[in-house]
Amino acid sequence: MGNRITVVGTGYVGLSIATLLSQHNSVTALDISENKVRMINSRISPIQDRETEEYFKNVKLDLKATADAASAYSGADYVVISTPTDYDPEINHFDTSSVESVIRDVMRYAPGALIVIKSTVPVGFTETARKKYGMSGIVFSPEFLRESRALYDNLYPSRIIVGFDENDGETAAKARNFAELLKEGAVKKDVPVLYMNPTEAEAVKLFANTYLALRVAFFNELDTYAEVRGLNTKSIIEGIGLDPRIGTHYNNPSFGYGGYCLPKDTKQLLANYNNVPNNIIGAIVEANRTRKDFIASRILSRAPRTVGVYRLTMKTNSDNFRASSIQGVMRRVKEGGADIVIYEPTLEDGEFQGSRVINDLSEFKRVSDVIIANRCSDDIKDVMYKVYTRDIYMRD
Repeated sequence: MGNRITVVGTGYVGLSIATLLSQHNSVTALDISENKVRMINSRISPIQDRETEEYFKNVKLDLKATADAASAYSGADYVVISTPTDYDPEINHFDTSSVESVIRDVMRYAPGALIVIKSTVPVGFTETARKKYGMSGIVFSPEFLRESRALYDNLYPSRIIVGFDENDGETAAKARNFAELLKEGAVKKDVPVLYMNPTEAEAVKLFANTYLALRVAFFNELDTYAEVRGLNTKSIIEGIGLDPRIGTHYNNPSFGYGGYCLPKDTKQLLANYNNVPNNIIGAIVEANRTRKDFIASRILSRAPRTVGVYRLTMKTNSDNFRASSIQGVMRRVKEGGADIVIYEPTLEDGEFQGSRVINDLSEFKRVSDVIIANRCSDDIKDVMYKVYTRDIYMRD
């Protein structure tokens, strides 16, 4: 059945790509988590993603998962790398060790496979890796996915980009074929496909996410102004959003941008600007700190003894709270002298970062003097007099 493809890493990126490609190809998902392997082989999605859950139940997929590297790589035509590359503030750089580990494994087990890097990497990484490991068959293909809608965004992609060396005929042919495999799995027709060198493709990824962070930061600063001046944020945003050049997306104020991509990608792009003149890129990173400082100061101005944190997740219908903006606000509030309690039903432990987790919603509401919510819900509408949120759709 089609090509043999190995996808390394089964987070939002890896699992959505594995699901997409396994409609027409034989796909093996490789992950170090035995629990994830068992879930995937039982067709239970280890991530909260509506379309993935639907495809696992209703679509015939040639997909298996394993934790054994040798068997996963054996006979692979393509190896897709979707391992985490967290930003390391000590070295001012993405930690690409997991990507390089996969490259070494491919050299050992499947030297003829084309390596497709989907993990976000610093600008210039792919070319450096090709030279460092003496492997021409390494390309970069950025992903543009939303948490909880990852498979949907692969089924209906805004664009497909593959970065490779045009002068390497064999690699170029395989890279173009990989783009066709992505198109084949998509529901959307006539998907724009762009080919460029890998360094430009890496830049597309970082600049795209940094622009989104800029937009979030802009509307957050608009909201800061409105709150300080006693104005209605929603009215202002609705008024400017009707301009089609501005639009109505990414405009709901929050406690700051966060999640898997935006914080680390903006910092990495700023690091790539070393010795390059800039004002805006550095300001985007700084604006996120300023926003969290402001939010914390407004909460502390209410002089609460106990601050309840309603959900750690970044947004509604997400199970991810890695680098969520509310955590930065929590830290600042604790430093200001208030106690923190957390309502987060996805957490089984009774503690998170030194704060008590209360998964009895009624008890959580009772003990909290102020409840902070990055995104509101009907769960806490009955205690809105306690709630501090900047969510314009839940403040009325």
